[in-house]
Amino acid sequence: MTHSSIEERLGLSEWPVSAEGVGGLLKCRVEDFRVEEASKTPALDPKGRFTVARVTMVNWETNRYLRRLARSCGINRNRIFSSGIKDKRAITTQTLVIDAPRKRVEEVEIPDSTVEVIGRTHHKLGMGDHDGNRFTITVRGCCDASGKPIDAKEAMRRVREIRQGLSDSIGSDAFPNWIGPQRFGSTRPVTPEVGRAVVEGDFERAVDLYVGMESTREGEEASIFRKAWRDGKGPSECLELVPERLGYESSMLEHLVENPGDFLGSFRTLPHSLQLLMVHSIQSLVFNHSLSSRIRADLSLIEPEIGDIVAPLQPNGRIEVAKMAHVSETNLERCRRNCRLGRLAVTGPLPGRDALFAQGGPGGHEIFGLRETELEDVSWLVRKIPRLTSSGTRRPLSVPFSDLSVEESPDSDNLFERWTEGPSEGDRWHPEGASLRLRFTLPPGTYATVLMREFMRSPLDHY
Repeated sequence: MTHSSIEERLGLSEWPVSAEGVGGLLKCRVEDFRVEEASKTPALDPKGRFTVARVTMVNWETNRYLRRLARSCGINRNRIFSSGIKDKRAITTQTLVIDAPRKRVEEVEIPDSTVEVIGRTHHKLGMGDHDGNRFTITVRGCCDASGKPIDAKEAMRRVREIRQGLSDSIGSDAFPNWIGPQRFGSTRPVTPEVGRAVVEGDFERAVDLYVGMESTREGEEASIFRKAWRDGKGPSECLELVPERLGYESSMLEHLVENPGDFLGSFRTLPHSLQLLMVHSIQSLVFNHSLSSRIRADLSLIEPEIGDIVAPLQPNGRIEVAKMAHVSETNLERCRRNCRLGRLAVTGPLPGRDALFAQGGPGGHEIFGLRETELEDVSWLVRKIPRLTSSGTRRPLSVPFSDLSVEESPDSDNLFERWTEGPSEGDRWHPEGASLRLRFTLPPGTYATVLMREFMRSPLDHY
């Protein structure tokens, strides 16, 4: 798979602003990507059942960390509640609600993390229950499309130019609300393909893909392991080859060794949140392709057309799904005015059993998304794991960003191996190029790498 073919496959091949971007690489060291959750602390009560903690993780994938935290507290993973999944190669800070005694949480010691107990509460957290995320991100090795390095002055000029272009084409400090490459896998877009197998009820194919799908950039050990599986080696043989870091794959294969042919059970060894992510991923593919089609047609992402579906915007940037409405001739101007004022948002589809679709011209782009992903005939009913059945929902086509600042970042030592090896064919970064530090705030459920992609225009595996 090439970089461009992966982008097309994920529906990420369109740009609202024609620009060259600054190129470069993200996450050249863990400290280059910081995210701090902005959230209100749940109402505290010394007699509350749950412990509230503020946790900072360094280079931890959220699901893996929560599993480790659960073991340390002596509880099931499902008794820890968070409002979002954060980036792995990053320093992340977020609030957790833990169904465990305060003293037990205070005694937790997990490498590369700190746990600050805030108090007790009666309230759980749900996905998206925070107000937003504040990002501090460094991009290194800025260069133009030919690979020639550019200095900080030129790089910052390009960022400002793209920001103005987004404002002119979409709206003041807004950008397309793409679902970013980390939802799919930028070098190994496996989650939507596994999700497709799940909604079709084919769990053998789901396991086969998760274990064996190749990557455009993966270590030699992992490549040998995945090829062995694709070549028909059995679970026992592949277990001898699986790298230690691929814990989920190990668990799946161990289950197959103990329960030959039980692919459903093998898939169930994945964390519940990751299982659900697979289904969300294939829904997200439809959204991206629908959005891409709309941009190609030069339709506004801010002002609705007749047939569009709009929804009220909440203060944290999420929409009120229960109050969605179709745009008609009689309410068109009113809807456009409220969209310009930021009270309503034009939405796109995350399909499911009871999904609502736009009509007319806008609806055509949504049907295109279904056809492009070959999902127009899927029922979305997962009979063997009913909790993975999705009713479908909608998502804003555009999203605001705020508090954007950009400055030159000093050079740094201890950069990751890819940097020290230098650019490879198809890369877009240069070791002599400038480094920029960008800060901005996004609503929950929005991808920082998607905004960075608008500024950088680098291949997907640079994020």
